[in-house]
Amino acid sequence: MNPTVTAGPDTFITGTTHSPMDRPLTLVILGAGARGAAYADLAARRPDAARVVAVAEPREQVRDTFAAEHHIAPEYRFEHWRDLLARPRLADVAVIALPDADHVAAAVALADLGYQLLLEKPMATNEADCEAIAAATRRNGTALALTHVMRYTPYTAKLKQLLAEGTIGDIVSLQHLEPIGYYHYAHSFVRGNWRREDESSALLLAKSCHDIDWITDVVGGRVARVSSFGSLTHFRPETAPDGATDRCVTCPLQDTCAYSATTLYREGLRNGGTKQYFTRIMSEGELTEQAVTAALTDGSYGRCVYHCDNDVVDHQVVNLEFHGGVTASFTLTAFTPLENRHTKIFGTQGQLTGDGRHIEVYDFRTETRTIHDTSLDGSSAAEGHAGGDDAMFNAYLDALHSGRPELIVSGIDASLVGHRVVFAAERARLAGAVVEL
Repeated sequence: MNPTVTAGPDTFITGTTHSPMDRPLTLVILGAGARGAAYADLAARRPDAARVVAVAEPREQVRDTFAAEHHIAPEYRFEHWRDLLARPRLADVAVIALPDADHVAAAVALADLGYQLLLEKPMATNEADCEAIAAATRRNGTALALTHVMRYTPYTAKLKQLLAEGTIGDIVSLQHLEPIGYYHYAHSFVRGNWRREDESSALLLAKSCHDIDWITDVVGGRVARVSSFGSLTHFRPETAPDGATDRCVTCPLQDTCAYSATTLYREGLRNGGTKQYFTRIMSEGELTEQAVTAALTDGSYGRCVYHCDNDVVDHQVVNLEFHGGVTASFTLTAFTPLENRHTKIFGTQGQLTGDGRHIEVYDFRTETRTIHDTSLDGSSAAEGHAGGDDAMFNAYLDALHSGRPELIVSGIDASLVGHRVVFAAERARLAGAVVEL
């Protein structure tokens, strides 16, 4: 039997300049939902490098289940992350997987207490709060990493290597698609926590700050101008099919509707796979027929997608012009299968086409195609973001545990770049204007 975990030693690491450690890093998880639980599970795979010693989670059942799984002592189980502020520092690292609106308060307060930070994206819901987090990390010398997992995937590493080797010459333009997936969008952005801007943030920030960050990283330059267009067109009351009711369990269309909650969550319960990830969220981790039926009957995830209180866009395009003339276009849309992102990069000597796993290089000079298989598929959170979750988390652990801060490639300065572009794109969309950065 594993022993109950208590908090770490009196002396904790500070910043990114520490020497290699002879003990595991200690972690406190703020928010034991899907993302917080995923990071805790990754830590459990490396007990020599990391131990979860505390948790803050408002849902009692979720908190107790999480704490039992990770052997956390009762005195280190907190209802609210602010409970940590009245205590001496409990761990080396705070993993912030809270609702987006809570990121700034938690990150600033915990950085000031000396915690190192692993911060779930987005950094914060507005530019001023992002800058406040940056200021807090700088004044405290905090080792912060954003969970921009796309930067860490084997696919991205290979793609950037090919570009650096001049395989397609100089980049002229880039085209990138994020296919959110119809049932993922319905779960998270119509019924779920990110359905309303006033309760979370704009879709571009909540879902695709990853992609804007990735584009700026791949191109490697600074964005000069941004334009954007998008709206909520489909998931509205006026587009509901005739006969649709407010909840799927009472709807005569539940067996034929593409967005049926009963179909999605019961299929996840019975057949597992990617859909079980979403079923687990809607039933708060209890994978039983009774729990799923109760959530469908009374919970937010059982509502008709045409009769929710959602207001975030269901499709958007962003156009970028970089200093030096490189252009990029980005599309995010709800109306796709749940599949990998698709990218084309157009260079002076060739074209690179990628799907999150395979990279095809077409050489203008030889008129040949070369395909590189990076061996990992599945870009969704349920699938570990094509190895990005593991690689990002392990890079952060190794950066701190082994004294190698260069392993953090999604630090505060790099991550601010993409976030600033996202906020500029939203200003452009709302104003119908081209915004200069």
